[in-house]
Amino acid sequence: MSDQPQQDPQNPEMPLNEDGTPMTEEQLAAAYEAQVKALRVEDVVLQTVVSLLNLAGRKAGLVPGTEDERDLGQLGLAIEAAMRLFPLVEPALGEDAGQLKDAISQLQMAYVQLGGQVEGGPGGPGPGPGGPAQPAPPKESPLAPPGAGKLWVPGQ
Repeated sequence: MSDQPQQDPQNPEMPLNEDGTPMTEEQLAAAYEAQVKALRVEDVVLQTVVSLLNLAGRKAGLVPGTEDERDLGQLGLAIEAAMRLFPLVEPALGEDAGQLKDAISQLQMAYVQLGGQVEGGPGGPGPGPGGPAQPAPPKESPLAPPGAGKLWVPGQ
């Protein structure tokens, strides 16, 4: 038996009880409450990092068919956000942390190769070739570890 309600195949938005009848609003609220009660903040932060990395791949135009979605400003913001959140869940990931670190590094390299500029880079901050203007870098958070929020640039 699953903790997830079943779904009506003809109306997938309508969860069903085990007997196949539609769930009442009270049953839906109770099922939702049980899911939220079981959630851990680390799980939500990790899912957010993964979602940011997936979105960054699209904004870099790296996913086949997303070349027209390329947006260096959004790519830079997604990388920055993932980098700031990653240290919060890294200890819980153990050996799996390397996969996310690699993904972040690959996206950073793609950002630079696509013409994204980091503060202090050639020509200073501003749009890369054919790209939109970059957002102002966020202020250092007192909760962020030193160096968090700085994009890695080869040779620097």
